[in-house]
Amino acid sequence: MNYQDTVNWLFNQLPMYQKQGKSAYKKDLSNTILLANHLKNPHKKFKSIHVGGTNGKGSCSHMLASILQEADYKVGLYTSPHLKDYRERIKINGKEISKQFVMGFVKKHKLFLEKHTLSFFEMTVGLAFDYFAKSKVDVAIIEVGLGGRLDSTNIIRPELSVITNIGLDHTQFLGDTHAKIAFEKAGIIKPNTPVVIGETHIETKPVFKAKAEEQSVSIYFADTSDIKPLESDLKGLYQEHNIKTVLKAVDVLKESKFKISNKHISQGLLNVVRNTSLLGRWQVLSEFPKIICDTAHNKEGLSITMQQLSNEAYKQLHIVFGVVKDKNLDEIMPILPKNAKYYLAKPDIPRGLEAEILAAKFDKNKLDHKVYSSVNQALSDAKNMAKNNDVIYVGGSTFVVAEIL
Repeated sequence: MNYQDTVNWLFNQLPMYQKQGKSAYKKDLSNTILLANHLKNPHKKFKSIHVGGTNGKGSCSHMLASILQEADYKVGLYTSPHLKDYRERIKINGKEISKQFVMGFVKKHKLFLEKHTLSFFEMTVGLAFDYFAKSKVDVAIIEVGLGGRLDSTNIIRPELSVITNIGLDHTQFLGDTHAKIAFEKAGIIKPNTPVVIGETHIETKPVFKAKAEEQSVSIYFADTSDIKPLESDLKGLYQEHNIKTVLKAVDVLKESKFKISNKHISQGLLNVVRNTSLLGRWQVLSEFPKIICDTAHNKEGLSITMQQLSNEAYKQLHIVFGVVKDKNLDEIMPILPKNAKYYLAKPDIPRGLEAEILAAKFDKNKLDHKVYSSVNQALSDAKNMAKNNDVIYVGGSTFVVAEIL
């Protein structure tokens, strides 16, 4: 198999949450442990930092990686989902895993993977850990895929755990209250591993404190500590929370004998995109008209991006918008600007919500909209309609952003 055949096999062989939804979610770590044993436990051969949360975990992971790269560490970075190419999920010092390694891993272990019906996510986690171990990284930043307690990444024993925040997302898997979701996220809190919590909430703080006490580990709440946010090249308003979380995490890492200077921190935050090749976080694609894309996709994330959008200067706002089927539209609709023109399209995955169904919600909420057969067609029409002093925003789903980048 060539690279594209290999990636197609990874995507199509078995169910995958990002494409299918609930049917692909496995509430068990036994397969991941089985694969890790088969690979001779590569996750035990490098230091790691585990990053979970509802929003901001991707940005925090990339910021941490950038800072550690500036400090001359060889840094593995595992994140999900990808926007354009599968290899974006697995990087070392900002460089994607090679096509040859992906093909070689699948070819070598294909019979084992098929025999034990491993999921897409389990296979990808095994691939990442194997790559980081063989490449002898100094430390790997590992982003949680979904939840925490039962996530495939949760076999690592990290130097530090970070939980950015808690929002009501993926409630069909994780629970329908902040406390229930916090319990799942708190599953990455382990013995001998300090934990940094990004945002303090009355419902979730007791959950995190109880888990930290149970594991006898130190717990830090970044938003209540005396930390002044520094400037970053990631410009979304929501990054202020993420920067404070990252700065507190770095303080804790320094106590664990990581050698990180103030210059490493400031340069790392200013060069996140250059150092890690991060895409889709309040990314400005053009200026006349100004086109902005962002991967915010739930109530909490979209609330902040819509607030930031209201601060932009424009004559008319155009929004290219699409969501996935399990999105709670009743929560999202009140957040969306009333004065915008909407260009609705289904993300090009099986899990994407049909634009006609989305349009019915827009009718009900009296929002100006038109339906398109694809995200790219919607963006093309928005560009045709927009004047130079207008703003076009593209978002609603990671998969919408992926299609236009």
